[in-house]
Amino acid sequence: MNELSRPGHIFPLKSMNGGVLRRAGHTEAAIDLARLANLKPCGLIVEVMNKDGTMAKLHDLKKIAKQHNLKIISIEDLIAHRLKHESLIKKEVTIHLPTKFGDFQLIGYRDTNTNEEHLAITKGEWKKDEPILTRVHSSCFTGDILGSLKCDCGDQLTLALEQIEKEGKGVVLYMNQEGRGIGLMNKLKSYKLQEGGLDTVDANLKLGFKSDQRDYGIGAQILRDLGVSKLRLLTNNPTKRAGLLAYGIEIIENVPILGKINTYNEQYLKTKKIKMKHKL
Repeated sequence: MNELSRPGHIFPLKSMNGGVLRRAGHTEAAIDLARLANLKPCGLIVEVMNKDGTMAKLHDLKKIAKQHNLKIISIEDLIAHRLKHESLIKKEVTIHLPTKFGDFQLIGYRDTNTNEEHLAITKGEWKKDEPILTRVHSSCFTGDILGSLKCDCGDQLTLALEQIEKEGKGVVLYMNQEGRGIGLMNKLKSYKLQEGGLDTVDANLKLGFKSDQRDYGIGAQILRDLGVSKLRLLTNNPTKRAGLLAYGIEIIENVPILGKINTYNEQYLKTKKIKMKHKL
């Protein structure tokens, strides 16, 4: 029996509530397809291999599907279908918000799946399919509110609001995803590990999390509700770009947003650049 013919292992996976509208993953897609077929929400996921031992890509899978008369669907297709029929967000309230940066509208949204609250800070009006200057910003209590020098989050939020004010129109999504999605207390625990010598990625991993736990499905739905489908995205993070693209949001331009470097955040920014491939 050769290595390729040996029985494999089965690893249990758990889908995120909300399915592909929450996370564009294979686990979520399997559960969504079962539910759409009115079947028990479970599935078996197998990665198909080519004859040479390489993993099959989409063009390979299309050939296999045609050869065996199989139906084939992509995660993007499944997201598009669900977006036509479902929503996981609810607009709760809109207010006028004068700030030191300028006058904005503040719109409160609720994730109907998790009950989490998110905010959209908007300025101006736009036409359908107009590329809009947009920042998708994860909440950072220490940086945004306390002015922490350990990160560049507060600087990025300030710069985004200043640039949108100058532009005369734009959006800042303020997403309730503290510490790249691990929560405030865990972020503080990560900081404690960083004080002991770990970088931000290794600290998150040691706590049992991914280096970045965020998803972009809810943010994409809020943008669609605001009538925004094309972005001039204020980010240095390629994962954020990819996350939004998965939900049918078109990125026309990446606009760099660079905060100040100081003694306390220099290593943090180096880790972003080297390990997380941020464009700094």
